[in-house]
Amino acid sequence: MRSDRWQRASGALIPCLMAASAATAPGLLRAQAISEPAAAPPPAVTTPGVAAPSVPAPTPAPAPVTAPPVNEPVIRTVGAVSYVCGGVGEDEQRRLAARQKQFNMGVLFTQGATGEYLADVEVRLMREGHEVARFRTEGPRCLIKAPEGRYNVHATYNGQPKSMTVGTGTYDAQLRW
Repeated sequence: MRSDRWQRASGALIPCLMAASAATAPGLLRAQAISEPAAAPPPAVTTPGVAAPSVPAPTPAPAPVTAPPVNEPVIRTVGAVSYVCGGVGEDEQRRLAARQKQFNMGVLFTQGATGEYLADVEVRLMREGHEVARFRTEGPRCLIKAPEGRYNVHATYNGQPKSMTVGTGTYDAQLRW
């Protein structure tokens, strides 16, 4: 820490910086340290005909990861099969309808004479006796993308099994309990 002292030079008082000692008398005020201005960097030396070295551009910050909207159905994949289920409300039905061209099959799960929508249906998709996908529905409509062919859809709701055969290109298959 430094303290200001005054010194007489050529008849004028000028500040003189001296190191403060632990022996500074109590009651004397200590001035803040005076810092010297930073020296400017030396000018760049350039050689005629030689390009100045380039300064790398700052790396841009990564774009924030955005989650899909809360009610947006999520596409899931099991092996070679992708699917999305939903369609409980009108908005969700519109979003599924807009995605239909990305899939090659569609199944609707309903119950009763009026066709009330079902969710939470356990589905097993079989081809040539082999299970190719297993999932639980999150809504009444499931869009499925699978390799071309015919598939057996085995579905269980409240312990009651139902099944049907669906081929790729079919979007209006319906299982009703």
